[in-house]
Amino acid sequence: MTDLSEQEGIRETASRLAVRYSEAIKGIVILTTGVSPGGLGAAFVNAIAPMRPAMLILAGLDSKETQQTAEQISKSSPEVKIRTLEIDLSSLAAVRAAAETVKGWTDVPHIDLLVNNAGISAIPWTITEEGFEKHFATNYLGPFLFTHLIMPRILASEDPRIVNVGSDGHILSPVRFDDPNFRDESLYHAWMAYGQSKTAQMLTTMSLAEKLGTKHNLHAFSVHPGAVNTNLVAHLDWEQGYEEMSRTYRLLGHAQGWKKNFDFLTPDEGAATYVYAAFDDDIRAHNGAYLLKCHLGDPWKDDLRAWATSAVEAEMLWKLTETLIGQEFRY
Repeated sequence: MTDLSEQEGIRETASRLAVRYSEAIKGIVILTTGVSPGGLGAAFVNAIAPMRPAMLILAGLDSKETQQTAEQISKSSPEVKIRTLEIDLSSLAAVRAAAETVKGWTDVPHIDLLVNNAGISAIPWTITEEGFEKHFATNYLGPFLFTHLIMPRILASEDPRIVNVGSDGHILSPVRFDDPNFRDESLYHAWMAYGQSKTAQMLTTMSLAEKLGTKHNLHAFSVHPGAVNTNLVAHLDWEQGYEEMSRTYRLLGHAQGWKKNFDFLTPDEGAATYVYAAFDDDIRAHNGAYLLKCHLGDPWKDDLRAWATSAVEAEMLWKLTETLIGQEFRY
């Protein structure tokens, strides 16, 4: 089992790992959501572009920011084909439209790797037009629906893989099965809403592996990139946001609540586990696993809660999700 978490005390980086996995990257089609400059998605695609993937599909809410990343890649790796896609993951209608766009690309018969990276964090109570709490919609429901709507293109790959971005923030909340949308604003807590959405991403990763792994040779992994100061939290007053997050951890009895500071990683360091999850060959034996620091999550050593690894809760969430979005997916 490949474990790259501690090599002579040096933090691993996406750009260094991309070289290691260059043969796995070469010639494949990769779709990544959330690729704004300075973020983890952009760090990931910039790291792998020099390894000559056949095509990079860059998807994001802000088309101008997506285009900036596309232009950066074109300058550094002009031989790589690039396609951009506008997608608002908080809107199921917009997700359906984006999926139709992808399915209309006749020159993209398959997608070898999907990286569901886009997300939001710790925003005020917001209910979308379709009635969903915005963290749950953007970080989970939208990516779930998009993944399954383009699944025929993914399964057309000889070696399909999906990487979902979870977080150790999942310890802030299990899935609130009876009230995932915080129906009453007085009950809302931004960090718990974020935590719920990340728990959901980890559980759906397990379901993908269970339902499509053996039958369709699909591999799926969820990842925690670590504490990275990106545009995900750019809207926060970090001093105030950090204290609120720490207070939530303390309320729940988690040791992180008493930490004085975070050991922040660079985006290139944070995206290293993306590269590991996307291209490492040895982890195939652990389909559906949660990864962090370029190793398998260990509930005895890492912040990994049972509610994010429960097969029962994974199936409960799958059924709830189908009800919420009004569509069933059978494989």
